[in-house]
Amino acid sequence: MDELAQAGLTWRYYTPSYGILWDAPDAIAHVRFEPAKWANVRVPETSIFDDLALHTLANVSYVIPRGTLSDHPGGTTVFGPDWVAAVVNAVGESSYWNDTAIIVTWDDWGGFYDHVPPTIRNAYTDGFRVPGLIISPYAKRNYVSHEHRDFGAILRFVEANFGLASLGETDAYNDDLADCFNFTGAPRAYVPIVTAAGFDAATLRRLPSDSRPVDDQ
Repeated sequence: MDELAQAGLTWRYYTPSYGILWDAPDAIAHVRFEPAKWANVRVPETSIFDDLALHTLANVSYVIPRGTLSDHPGGTTVFGPDWVAAVVNAVGESSYWNDTAIIVTWDDWGGFYDHVPPTIRNAYTDGFRVPGLIISPYAKRNYVSHEHRDFGAILRFVEANFGLASLGETDAYNDDLADCFNFTGAPRAYVPIVTAAGFDAATLRRLPSDSRPVDDQ
């Protein structure tokens, strides 16, 4: 976030509520206590639809779901995929689509079986595999990447895309996801994702407030 700002680029972090487990910028003192920086943390997460409509989307955006839409095992709804689709559809049908890469991932493996033994670097990096989806007009069709990487690859991608220096942590030993893209040729037109019962931005706005992630319970 600091490097983006220093390079004259913008960022936003959309989250259901302030001060919860999934509000990462809350743990960074110089972001939390500097009003100009903290203004980039937007509540609720559906604020991203406003920025899309107003054409004020940042260069880099983080979008965090509310607990009931987080796909955690034992959750109270099954609409996690529809939430993702609603956000993707809003971006895909906007003027941002031709210049956008959307990376969808999960913060843990959910406790389900994985036949591949995890590589463990320390208590916080690597472990059992989680899904990762790349959605972009330049994403390779029908492609499954077999590169070994962790969440640091997302940072590495941002650094490579905007010419930022490495943070020297997990991004330093990850690749930049280059094998997942094909930048030759014109961007492909967006094809909307069909959701359950027309689940869209308006549906999300009507859902009851749920600011406490399953991880906090």
